[in-house]
Amino acid sequence: MRQDSVRVPGPRSGPGAEELGWDDGLYERDGGGRDPSPPGGGHRRGGPKRGGPKKGKRRVLRWFAATVSLLILVTAGAGYLYYRHLNGNLGKDDLNLGDSKLDKSTPNAAGQTPLNILLLGSDSRNSKENVRLGGARAERGRKPLADVQMLLHVSADRSSMSVLSVPRDTRVTVPKCTDTDDGRVYPKTSATINSSLQNGGPGCTVATWEELTGVPIDHFMMIDFAGVVDMADAVGGVPVCVDNNVYDSKSGLRLRKGESVVKGEQALQWLRTRHGFEDGSDIGRAKAQHMYMNSMVRQLKAGTKLTDPGKLQDLAEAATKALTVDRGLGTVKKLYDLGNDLKRVPTGRITMATMPWVPDPQNAAHIVPKPDDADRIFSMLRNDTALDGKDKKKGPRKSPVPSDPAAPKAEIPVTVQNGTGTATQAAVTGRAALIADRLSQLGFTQAAADATPKSRADTTISYRNGSQRGDALAVAKALGLPPGAVRHSSSVPQITVVLGADWRTGTTYPKSADGSGGPDGGKAPESADTLNGNDKSACMKVNPANVQ
Repeated sequence: MRQDSVRVPGPRSGPGAEELGWDDGLYERDGGGRDPSPPGGGHRRGGPKRGGPKKGKRRVLRWFAATVSLLILVTAGAGYLYYRHLNGNLGKDDLNLGDSKLDKSTPNAAGQTPLNILLLGSDSRNSKENVRLGGARAERGRKPLADVQMLLHVSADRSSMSVLSVPRDTRVTVPKCTDTDDGRVYPKTSATINSSLQNGGPGCTVATWEELTGVPIDHFMMIDFAGVVDMADAVGGVPVCVDNNVYDSKSGLRLRKGESVVKGEQALQWLRTRHGFEDGSDIGRAKAQHMYMNSMVRQLKAGTKLTDPGKLQDLAEAATKALTVDRGLGTVKKLYDLGNDLKRVPTGRITMATMPWVPDPQNAAHIVPKPDDADRIFSMLRNDTALDGKDKKKGPRKSPVPSDPAAPKAEIPVTVQNGTGTATQAAVTGRAALIADRLSQLGFTQAAADATPKSRADTTISYRNGSQRGDALAVAKALGLPPGAVRHSSSVPQITVVLGADWRTGTTYPKSADGSGGPDGGKAPESADTLNGNDKSACMKVNPANVQ
């Protein structure tokens, strides 16, 4: 607390000042003399005569000043100690345990950068409470699985948010991960995505997502059973809807037809149930989780649960105790700043989606990403394109400056970098030099390779200022890249080509690599089963076998 935020009442603080003992004896000059008249002029009343005793008055003043100072220090100290207490509540772990990490997203023309946060729900039975809530007592002590996984993508300008769920039984490539706590190395393997958490912790799940989607992950946040219950209680419950009475004996979820407010263990039952809803699978569970998140976001943005200081403190306690985050997000201040960033996104521009999928040909109990449709979703996230399709109406944002005519090719400096290496594929040696030579042959004689290691899913061409855009487009045309691969970046000194994992061979960009829905706009495919943040009419269809 700042000291200047505390005001000490004086003699003019109101009609009751005299009754509180404030009189002219407190108004004395530093030299020990007394001001002959009180502030504001007028006749003094009740003050001691000149030369009378003043020591008692001074002691009162000194005592009051000392008391106020002590209160300020104690209050500030208590606030600091409570801040440290909340920081201590947070669990912290490493962000990425893989050998190859994707480069961070490139800033846009205004220096703004997209934000990608991986949200994880752990089925940990590492405590008595988690065993009680999760059941399966025989599994106590086993390594947890990440049974809920959602990537939260916030656009660079904070105008939209896309949330993508990947069902837990999706078979993926889990890259090599090294546990930084004990040094154990987990080899690359093909497995369900939820098992990645067992290969050293959430940092391996982050590495798996980067390999699957090509989206660089900035942070992760993980919560367990008990944390879900505490958070649901702290926000006062969340409204959900079912189209019939439902009772799922496996999760314990029991609700009447229509809207209900779920909190505590009932909220956990809602988020965990698979058999209660129509398709009885993880796909239906993801849809129910999207409905819950949308409803909770609407409540928190409305502020109805955050006006009571006691409830706000309960929420702070519950949130910090419930979460494990990466070390880069490991303070309450950083979480608070993140929350303010997320609040800027209108609920109408929040889109929940599920990764398009097909049955796994190797195992009927598993699924795999649906070709084309899943690639389209991943490309949209990589290129900061909202899943709701509304970005198409904002063309000027994608091209903030007009294109000047290109300079003569021989006068355009171009840097070429090799970003073909990923978590599961080594970089193709010599790619930057090969493409730089090809550009020289095409007349761009100032093209040069840069050996700085990079890792990028999509090939991009970046330029620093508006006068260079025409030059960048000329480079793109020469290499066969689409105009959407050209972007304005505040972090490059000149035209910079980063060769991505989508262009590992040849000297002309393969047309098949230009996935639809990428940097030129688009909308999520129907198979993503999207839900808008403002949709209050959504209602889960109950599994007929569980109609109560």
